[in-house]
Amino acid sequence: MSYKLIKKFDNGIRIGEILTAHGKIATPFFMPVGTVGSVKGVSPKELIDMGAEIILCNTYHLFLRPGEQLIKKLGGLHRFINWNKPILTDSGGYQVFSLGKSKTGESLVKITEDGVEFKSHLDGTKYLFTPERVIQIQLDLGVDILMPLDVCPSGTATKEEIKHACDLTIAWAKRSKEYFDKKTKNFSKKERPLLHGIVQGGLYSDLRKYCAEELIKLDFDGYSVGGLAVDHETRDMWKTVKFMGEILPENKQRYLMGVGTPDDIKKATKLGMDMFDCVLPTRMGRHGSVYIKNQKSKIKNQNYSSHSVAGCYNLINLLNAKYKVDSEVIDTNCGCYACQKGKGFSKAYISHLIRSNEILGIRLTTLHNLFQYLDLMRGLKK
Repeated sequence: MSYKLIKKFDNGIRIGEILTAHGKIATPFFMPVGTVGSVKGVSPKELIDMGAEIILCNTYHLFLRPGEQLIKKLGGLHRFINWNKPILTDSGGYQVFSLGKSKTGESLVKITEDGVEFKSHLDGTKYLFTPERVIQIQLDLGVDILMPLDVCPSGTATKEEIKHACDLTIAWAKRSKEYFDKKTKNFSKKERPLLHGIVQGGLYSDLRKYCAEELIKLDFDGYSVGGLAVDHETRDMWKTVKFMGEILPENKQRYLMGVGTPDDIKKATKLGMDMFDCVLPTRMGRHGSVYIKNQKSKIKNQNYSSHSVAGCYNLINLLNAKYKVDSEVIDTNCGCYACQKGKGFSKAYISHLIRSNEILGIRLTTLHNLFQYLDLMRGLKK
């Protein structure tokens, strides 16, 4: 058993640990996103110093450049990026679909029973991702937690289209699990990576139940909830997250993919989710926006949008004119390098750096945002 549930609080938060080939991870946890093998603007040492226990990399992008065979030849992804803690890779399926149109509107993706045929967004080269190939790519990368190829429907898809996506996802999950088991049968318990099943079904509880039940029969190491970060700013996903927390196995880790703001994550942990990733802390940082914990506010059970910052965290943009003359740090209670509990860099200075296109500016905002996310996870475990 890779996951151990240690304690469940009355508020729904699950405290546990996941055992991987590169060490234990305490749940719940947040994974900084290093799409091509690098969390934008941050070094591995800085991530470790902030308390990151695991990072997420992307199969699709690493497959296209530099290629999994080169990475394997150079000692695997951990050695390639000089990161000796756990790594999770998503299957690349979401990227295949999200990058599925050319600049002229031409479809770059063709879905068949066998897999997904697509053209590279880099140079137009045609490739085929089958469930087996996607597993093999991740095994060649040498990562700790793998995701199988799934079908991630559009946020505007009909129920019929979502049902078809569920059927393909289940069929591909069976093939992925069979291939994975075959390829890892001679691995020691310590060396063997972990494989998740990905539950699709949109906002339809009957489809989510159908997909989850079929995947549970396959006995994956953990279960991921997919499809809720697609057009999520306009969708009511919380009933679905709550439902997933109720029906997924208690003795397996639950991964809510691609979500979300700090408030989203805090709410999702209370609904039984354990693992999270999102590009927001780095993306918002690159645009001069930073999260600040609101000491006076507490999350209630309101049904706010998953892109909202209402609740325990506020989002401010340091490019606003008032911050050009603000001598205070971003947050006097924050221990990140940018803030240093009030002894760090002023908002005025960081605003100046970003306006001047100085790299240090976006590094400071990114470090701050990632620290806020990781510090949130530490607090949830108490």
